[in-house]
Amino acid sequence: MQTVQPHSHVIVDAAPIFAALGDPTRLRIVAQLCASGPQSIVRLTDGAHVTRQAISKHLHSLARAGLVRATPHGRERIWEIEPQRLVDVVRCIDEISTQWNEAISRLRLVVSSAA
Repeated sequence: MQTVQPHSHVIVDAAPIFAALGDPTRLRIVAQLCASGPQSIVRLTDGAHVTRQAISKHLHSLARAGLVRATPHGRERIWEIEPQRLVDVVRCIDEISTQWNEAISRLRLVVSSAA
């Protein structure tokens, strides 16, 4: 089994994604885009209890992390998920999970050999 070093490129590359998703409003936006597909700021603001300006700032933060992209559509921009970045997050979590499983297996061996 291959273990990932704590500072591997997978973990380092995923850090901006986790930082962006650490905000509840941004996480809600990502969930909404995943569930409902591409949307305008008007649709993303509907029921959000925050201003369009706030949603716009959150979308730009998500875009800097590579999680969303905007496409001009007439006078508005339609925002959509960048699926590869979510795949990157899943890969990072899987690798961390593998590390934990390997550490637990090693601990079990030590405990069983001590008994």
